[in-house]
Amino acid sequence: MQPIIQAAIEAGKEIMKIYETDFEVEYKEDESPLTIADQRSHEVIKKSLEDHYPGIPILSEEGKHLSYAERKQWKEFWLVDPIDGTKEFIKKNGEFTVNIALIRDGKPIKGVVYAPALDNLYVAEEGKGAYKVSSVLTNSTDDYSLNAELLPIEPPNTKVAKVVASRSHMSEETKAFIENLENKYEKVETISAGSSLKLCLVAEGKADFYPRYAPTMEWDTGAGQAIVELSGGKVDIANDDTPLVYNKENLRNPWFLARRAE
Repeated sequence: MQPIIQAAIEAGKEIMKIYETDFEVEYKEDESPLTIADQRSHEVIKKSLEDHYPGIPILSEEGKHLSYAERKQWKEFWLVDPIDGTKEFIKKNGEFTVNIALIRDGKPIKGVVYAPALDNLYVAEEGKGAYKVSSVLTNSTDDYSLNAELLPIEPPNTKVAKVVASRSHMSEETKAFIENLENKYEKVETISAGSSLKLCLVAEGKADFYPRYAPTMEWDTGAGQAIVELSGGKVDIANDDTPLVYNKENLRNPWFLARRAE
């Protein structure tokens, strides 16, 4: 995992150089925002993954998107979001992440999420579980496992349901989901967060549910799903017990629900 972790951290350093300036914002064809930080992060990650894993293809939000006819033969590939939460980056609230996942046969088996402004790192690997490392850049060692906390960190509370929702995308369906929980629990608390940090909060046990009844793309969720599932949680299609899968013909995700395992 070390080369993947280092790629995410180096990308995070490049992002922070831009974050601390008055950067310009462009808009893509789908009207989603793009900054020079997205592009620099993409280049750092792409070079590192190609150097260390030359035989594994890369699917990045900011890279070239191959046709499904070309992608469908992939047994495994890297799934990358150079900055997840670009809107949070532009708002300068710190709640954006670098996401890198290894997908094998449609399933995320490794994931790294790094929040450079918060300096928090989340790592998951099949067979080894999921971990959080706080204050990455202030640690005096490159062996991040020495400061890693096994996820989940917080125990469940059967009386209180904690729901994490998007800062930028609160749908009517999400509001209805929260209202339904109010009939089942003594108390429902709502937590707002941006980017894949919402999935990481579920993995930590700081949130019990993350209902996403709004659009996402595969690169938004791959790394976070690995961290949730390898911490013992679930990321399933909404109203279904089927996990999200990857390298679909259409890279848009269906609505989903991430939760701690019951």
